[in-house]
Amino acid sequence: MYLRRIRRTQFLLKTHQDDNRLHCFSSDSDYVPSSERFDSDSDYQPQQPSTSQTGPLPSSTTWMQGGFPPHPDFAPLSYSSDSDSPEERQPKRKAKAKQTASKRGRSGSATLVVKKEEEEEEEEEEEERWHDRQEKDKKPEPLRFRPARIPGPTCDTTKSWSPLALFQLFFSTSVVSTIISNTNAYAAKRQQAGKKFKWEALTVQGFYTFLAVTIFNGLVTVHNKADCWKKTSPYNFSFPPNKITRRRFEDILWSLHLSNPAEDEENDKKKNTGEYDCLFKIKPLYSELAEACKTHFHPHKNLSIDERMVASKARISIRQYMKDKPTNWGYKLFFLADSSTAYTWNLFVDTGKSVSTTGQRLSYTAVMDLLPFSVLGSGYTVYTDNFYTSPALVRDLAKKFIGCCGTIRRNNVDYPQTQTNDLPKKAERGDLRWIRRSNLLFVKWMDSREVTMCSSVHEAFSGQTVRRRVKEAGVWQVKSVPVPDAVLDYNHNMGGVELSDALMGYNSVSYKTMKWYKTFFYHFLDIAVVNSFLLHKELLKLRNPAQTKLHTQKTFREQLLKEMLKFAEGSAATPPPAATPPPATTCMPVYYTSDDSDRIRKHCKRCLKAGIRRVKTSLYCRKCLVPLCLNAKKNCFQLWHDKQ
Repeated sequence: MYLRRIRRTQFLLKTHQDDNRLHCFSSDSDYVPSSERFDSDSDYQPQQPSTSQTGPLPSSTTWMQGGFPPHPDFAPLSYSSDSDSPEERQPKRKAKAKQTASKRGRSGSATLVVKKEEEEEEEEEEEERWHDRQEKDKKPEPLRFRPARIPGPTCDTTKSWSPLALFQLFFSTSVVSTIISNTNAYAAKRQQAGKKFKWEALTVQGFYTFLAVTIFNGLVTVHNKADCWKKTSPYNFSFPPNKITRRRFEDILWSLHLSNPAEDEENDKKKNTGEYDCLFKIKPLYSELAEACKTHFHPHKNLSIDERMVASKARISIRQYMKDKPTNWGYKLFFLADSSTAYTWNLFVDTGKSVSTTGQRLSYTAVMDLLPFSVLGSGYTVYTDNFYTSPALVRDLAKKFIGCCGTIRRNNVDYPQTQTNDLPKKAERGDLRWIRRSNLLFVKWMDSREVTMCSSVHEAFSGQTVRRRVKEAGVWQVKSVPVPDAVLDYNHNMGGVELSDALMGYNSVSYKTMKWYKTFFYHFLDIAVVNSFLLHKELLKLRNPAQTKLHTQKTFREQLLKEMLKFAEGSAATPPPAATPPPATTCMPVYYTSDDSDRIRKHCKRCLKAGIRRVKTSLYCRKCLVPLCLNAKKNCFQLWHDKQ
């Protein structure tokens, strides 16, 4: 402690040589008044100024009573001449300070400029305030609309397109053949695993008949799907029993598979690694459908982006929960739709992984992934809700010549936090405030509650009004209230995805299923049908603008169903070539086969009917596909067929 105090005293003396009033206390507690350092006033000996370089040191007694410790390097300051007195040395210190400041200015000019800019920015932030509708805003320059292709259908508009031909743009021949091949392979795998069902190879005819029945179930609602094959009233439908049996339909339904089963096994081995693809089972249809949606239609100027939930209770990692959606549990998909037609132009499935190479959040990357700028063009205006809208997104889209408008959350980064001239707590309906930062416009508008907007393509207020119910003098009445341009255009153009959702919900073909990839198959089928219907409407408008009687979605689906059945009959399966051995037509006992070393054993069908539940056998009839006992003591195989 003693050495530390000595060193501190030396340091302070060297750094403050120009200060006459030197304080050498490490803290306030170390200070001792001069009256307490001496026993009496007589002990105090004042020091007289001297021309010598050093003065007398304090005695050991004085140090013990609160003074400084004796040290050879310690000496009180003295002045060499009268001209070096503190009063006369003040101008010298000022000149030295000026000289030091000039030297610093030469080397740190860039630092001073940066500080000046920061001060100007702080002044601008201090001066930032909300403006009311009486203050005129500068209207931004409109973006030049340069689409990569002519907006509308990209197919041959002079040709007459049937509902089936439009549907086959999305379910192409290659997609259908892939699904048929993979379904046959999966059915064979199920049979090898010991599943008991009679399987006939699926063909184009069978697949289109299956699709027709699926669309029919979306048009006709019954309590149970099996009621469609009932022959008693009121379920005595002529279709589908006259085209496909219930057993055949259920066999196709259970064996439906989109991906190659062998490749599925290879992908499953990669679980818990970076190479695992959780969407592998839907990729053959998912990727082809997304590409077809962008190929056969080009959107108009206004676009809308939103998410959609596909209901499911399957236990899989990509299932999510959203409390504010009508469908809480399910799969989340992001959609880009044309605002004027509700055509689904682009989509992708959210896998729940928040890993981003750009460091941005999902709300930012989702919009950027849905907008392929080279394919789309420039000059478009994108409308988003408050989940996606942020100042960073609006700025980055503006750099790519894409406008953006949407509701925004007040706790968003870079949202104006100033309270100057803000909306009052009890603002009237129609009151608004706005702030402009370069090309960004922030607007607050009071409707039934406060609405906050951010836009890069709108003026704050141009005199537009809307009709609202307002209470005046205790009476409700309809009145015109001012509205910002951004709010008006947002309400008009944001409903693209919502209208698409509504069209899919009217006659949805979805089934309850335990397989998650089948849920996506039904939803993709809905997207293909709805997009085909919207293309049909646009083509009719181009060919005959005066035509007013157009197909409704219900009549379009009915026509599509009829054409599917007709196409299925025309593409009936050809008989197998002679070289192929004919299928088994006689009843013969055969063993169950399996890749495992142990043979599969199943309960004997005849013993089960007789009430004996513990008898198992490894034999079955190759024609009836029924497990039956056949040994020296019991011959259920013969007894079963004798009764038949």
